[in-house]
Amino acid sequence: MHQSSLGGFAAPHPTDRLFFAVMPPPAVAERLATLAGELRERLGLRGRPRPTGHLHVTLHHLGDFAGLPRQRVDDACAAAAGVALPSFEAGFDRVGSFSGRAGKHPFVLLGAEGATGLAQLHDRLGARLAAAGLARRERAFMPHVTLLYDSRIIATLPVEPLGWRVGEFLLIHSLLGRTEYRVLGRWPLAGV
Repeated sequence: MHQSSLGGFAAPHPTDRLFFAVMPPPAVAERLATLAGELRERLGLRGRPRPTGHLHVTLHHLGDFAGLPRQRVDDACAAAAGVALPSFEAGFDRVGSFSGRAGKHPFVLLGAEGATGLAQLHDRLGARLAAAGLARRERAFMPHVTLLYDSRIIATLPVEPLGWRVGEFLLIHSLLGRTEYRVLGRWPLAGV
């Protein structure tokens, strides 16, 4: 007879994800979506491009939850409010695949060499999150925008440089399995 280690209760299935991100302005998001479609066709990829309104650079993932953890949202917002940084240019000039799960490899637009503004924002926000007890163990930060997921792995290729001026960062609530993002907070950067 099999007995659950949770006394017969299964752990709740995650329904909500929280993360901090930088999102491109709508015109740039449209250019990214066009690029994703062109590269999909040229490289013979089958994955569906990400919705234009979901294209972003993840700064910090706060976790997946069964329900929206209001206290974590409040603590994350308080931490983000302490980040001070001037606005900056974010540039991208390569595409390629990350390993991902079998059959579902992220095909991404990669940050240009010396993408220091995104790295600084990641580091400053990370320090504030750590001070608030919200830090999570993460891989090394590599600025990227996920364009689609595919079963194939594509080696890194150069693309025509594109980017945008980053004037804010956001706290996003993703409703898992529903392809829906909700902005829970936005923090402007100086000089915008």
